[in-house]
Amino acid sequence: MSKKPFISPSFSYVPMEETLQVTPKKKQLFIGIPKETAFQENRVPLTPEAVSVLVNDGHYVAVEHGAGDGSFYFDSDYSEAGARIVFDKAELYKATTIIKSAPISDEEACLLQANQVVISPIHLPLMKSEILEQLIAKKIIAIAFDSIKDDAGTYPIVRSMSEIAGNYAVLAAARYLGNTDNGKGILLGGISGVPPAKVLIIGAGVVGEFAARAALGLGASVKIFDNSIYRLMRLQNNIGTRCFTSVLDPVTLADELKDADVAIGALKPVNGITPVVVTEQMVANMKAGSVIIDVSMDRGGCFETSRITSHEKPTFKKYDVIHYCVPNIASGVSRTASRAISNVLMPIMQQAADLGGVEGIILSKSGIRRGVYMYKGCITNAPIARRFGFKYTDLDLLLASNS
Repeated sequence: MSKKPFISPSFSYVPMEETLQVTPKKKQLFIGIPKETAFQENRVPLTPEAVSVLVNDGHYVAVEHGAGDGSFYFDSDYSEAGARIVFDKAELYKATTIIKSAPISDEEACLLQANQVVISPIHLPLMKSEILEQLIAKKIIAIAFDSIKDDAGTYPIVRSMSEIAGNYAVLAAARYLGNTDNGKGILLGGISGVPPAKVLIIGAGVVGEFAARAALGLGASVKIFDNSIYRLMRLQNNIGTRCFTSVLDPVTLADELKDADVAIGALKPVNGITPVVVTEQMVANMKAGSVIIDVSMDRGGCFETSRITSHEKPTFKKYDVIHYCVPNIASGVSRTASRAISNVLMPIMQQAADLGGVEGIILSKSGIRRGVYMYKGCITNAPIARRFGFKYTDLDLLLASNS
């Protein structure tokens, strides 16, 4: 005979509350876009189309008078998109989020308000400790947009600027080979019965890849050098055609430079500085009238004969070789560059609002955290802290202690 189950009188079923994730309340953003005063900076970080989207989402956008002029976006375009045009820079800097297309200047650091968010690029070689000290004192949250990663693990703004630089380098080379700009009168792609110009590219990153695409598309003969076999293989796979590739062997490089009509320097920097791989003697042995485009100029350049030039006077001659060494190439096609930057930053602003503000998106998105170099007065970027002798604080630990 089986025993009856024993049920204790203290046993009972108690209904439990269902716990739901509480999404943060959507935050209204106050965004300020200043007019850039930096040398050769013609870009603007948000286009009127992007501003229109943000204003329609309920955000407030102020644009300094003339901020978009360099990209042929005028005050009327921004006001029609719903932005307020501000004529006083100090007034503009009352916005809670400042978005810039150039690094923070001395004048702008003084205008910043306590606890503001600043989204801009940084140029480590030109950064000043005095500016960092002001950002620390004002407990600024500073994000370098060139260090932001997307969900695919790439740096979207850097990649866009690199694509522009690669294409532009070949177009500039084609221009300076022609007679109009005192070149030797060579058509880059050649024609039937006339051999094409020979283009040598140093560096197989994104710049090198898009330079190769553009040169091949015009019909030029292309040779690519890089010390990374992986990058050379990836470039060949991406462009979908076989072309001459080689490691950076000085003897082979010198021989090929003697025969090149165009040499494009697109090497990646090492510890922030581009290594010089083409010596003065190699340049002296190049053909008269050949063209050097040093895309790496913003990090020092990879040709020993390179020196910084401007968009107003972009070239100089040395050993009868035309040198184009403009550091901020993307500003030469500022409207395209502005749209590329805006396409990345506008969705980030929308996500930030949905997550309760910029602090919310920093907490939620690891790719955004990659760009944060200062958080409420603490330096969260180790190379910057080391370079200027400031205390470094790990951002993840900082966020964990604040949560």
